[in-house]
Amino acid sequence: MYKPSIWCFESRLQTIFGFLIRDTIPKIDYNREIHKLFDGGEVALDWIAPDGEVSEDTPIVLFLPGLSGDSQSGYMKSFVNVARHRLKARCVVFNFRGCGGHDPKTPRTYSAANSEDLDSVVNHIKIAYPNAPLLALGASLGAMVLGNYLAEQGEKAVGLLNAGMMVSACFDPFKCTASMEKKGLNLMLNRYLTHCLVEAVKRIQHNFVNSKLWNLDYVYKSKTVKEFDERFTCHQFGYKDSDEYFTHTKISGKLNRIKVPVLALSAEDDPFAPGESLPLDEAKQSDHFVMLSTTYGGHIGFLEGFWSTDYHFCERVFEQFTEMVTENFNKIF
Repeated sequence: MYKPSIWCFESRLQTIFGFLIRDTIPKIDYNREIHKLFDGGEVALDWIAPDGEVSEDTPIVLFLPGLSGDSQSGYMKSFVNVARHRLKARCVVFNFRGCGGHDPKTPRTYSAANSEDLDSVVNHIKIAYPNAPLLALGASLGAMVLGNYLAEQGEKAVGLLNAGMMVSACFDPFKCTASMEKKGLNLMLNRYLTHCLVEAVKRIQHNFVNSKLWNLDYVYKSKTVKEFDERFTCHQFGYKDSDEYFTHTKISGKLNRIKVPVLALSAEDDPFAPGESLPLDEAKQSDHFVMLSTTYGGHIGFLEGFWSTDYHFCERVFEQFTEMVTENFNKIF
């Protein structure tokens, strides 16, 4: 049962303070691995071992950050600390192309609808650790990438991932975009996210200046995530407009294709992915997908208790779900 902090139950406050509180978590000293991709691009995989001894069958948790996030984002550090300290699991954060301070080497970043890079990373991990249970947690955009990957892979994912967790996913980009563009705090948060996206491209713009697919000056003038997608993301991945991109990105309607156990945690007051966008009825028809929705919680917020710490409801659910999967690994799989 989830009861939000009494002083911070409003959705935007949950979102903002959840970000600020988790951002105070000290930086994690990862071991970085550079993973080369099919087209010459590169991504950074940030690893950290658990407390105590490890073996060939020590569980691994693969983390996928949100929009413009990386392994040092507060919510990522919070989940990683739970996994390595409480669950004694190996942790690896998949920094999307251009994120985590690593140059992508090619004129391509990432999209919520494209899971080619994730497929490459998952197979790479399974080759390196064939006897280890592998779980994945995606937050926000990372959850969208994970959901689309599992839907695309279907039965093929069963031998690769043992379970997945999606936190604050956008299941229907059309409804989510409408919510994000509401005047007031929602639009302010939208513009902040867009600013982060623009700044991320500026840091690696030498990869994109010679392409005729986009006008970088026009990209940099984007004020909303939708504008950024229309001016940049769509051109990278061959979509004619945001409608076509959102249709391909949409996870609702695909849940029956997912064959790996998945727990999705969302708040109905999420300003980026509101309750009306959640596939609650569809989830009830799935044998592998469970939807856990709360009335409050915001976007990756879920703060609880009077004095907020870095361990809240979403971290508790993650810990309990992962314990269940790993403890019953041999029985279930």
